Amino acid sequence: MFPMPSTAEAKLAIEELSDYTAEAAVRAGSKDAKNPGNRVLFRWPPHPVSWEYNVHATDWTGEATFEAYGETFAVQTARTAHGTFGKCHELWLEARGEDLDDMLAELKEASEPLFKRQLAIANCIGHQTRFTGHLRDLNRTQLLKLLFCEDRDVAHETRVLIESTATDPFWLPCLIFILNDRNHPYRRVAQWCVLDLFEALPTFAGDRDTTEAVAAMKSLIWDAEDDYARTIYKAGVVLGGHLPHILGGPTLLECLTAPSPIGRRAAIHGLYHVVEWIPEMKETVTKALQNVAVNDPHPLLRSYAAAMAQDILNDEADHVVEPLLESEK
Repeated sequence: MFPMPSTAEAKLAIEELSDYTAEAAVRAGSKDAKNPGNRVLFRWPPHPVSWEYNVHATDWTGEATFEAYGETFAVQTARTAHGTFGKCHELWLEARGEDLDDMLAELKEASEPLFKRQLAIANCIGHQTRFTGHLRDLNRTQLLKLLFCEDRDVAHETRVLIESTATDPFWLPCLIFILNDRNHPYRRVAQWCVLDLFEALPTFAGDRDTTEAVAAMKSLIWDAEDDYARTIYKAGVVLGGHLPHILGGPTLLECLTAPSPIGRRAAIHGLYHVVEWIPEMKETVTKALQNVAVNDPHPLLRSYAAAMAQDILNDEADHVVEPLLESEK
């Protein structure tokens, strides 16, 4: 799929990513992270409406066009007792309306999810027109840029592609760079994807690289200003649930004193999973959480830590639900 990697190749990719994220912050007018919202699953093509009305192949006798985003699209039409049907082969899309104009309006509206996705991809990789190709045909640096896509489903699909070659040493330094990024407005999308990949970190990272990756996760938790895309929560889960034996436990204990209340909340939750995997840390973790329950400056986190410590002591199969902070309401 890709040429053989090299340290120089990864270095060049990181340099390009650095410029890319800095430019994105300039365009946004701020380095603040934006909330990307929830992932909306993209399915295409939609179910062909003509099948529901038994439109036959011989019914498609007319032709029309509609325009969108500066392009003109050919439409095959069929007039039936159930209205006018339209089929755009280029977009793999059908629509039905009371008449021709109504059908074309429906067709144009139905095409919006596809156009928005294609334009979002194009915007991410600097493509001049809507992107109509396959993500698998893009180069590595383009795929890394797509992790920052405002469309979280595009980022998800990109993560899946990267995951298939995650053992390739090219990726890891680039992924760590993304965790350390503080510029791109949609960095939380990219960082969540990286953290998802890091659930399997021991399978493709040596000791030195793992230490760097854990340091990046700690930094993400330490000064978090938001938890958009549940990224900070995810960092706690990865450290506590997937890397507890590899610096995860000690790192989360340190993060109990992080300046960010969002980060401290993620650490409290992550430590529950540490004890699941390392029962011998139960006493250390519960004492640390009990200390937070007394000394944390945030009352909600004091209560949360106390309840989590009790759940651990009681060997509860589930744990208390994390609180929603005032800034998140």
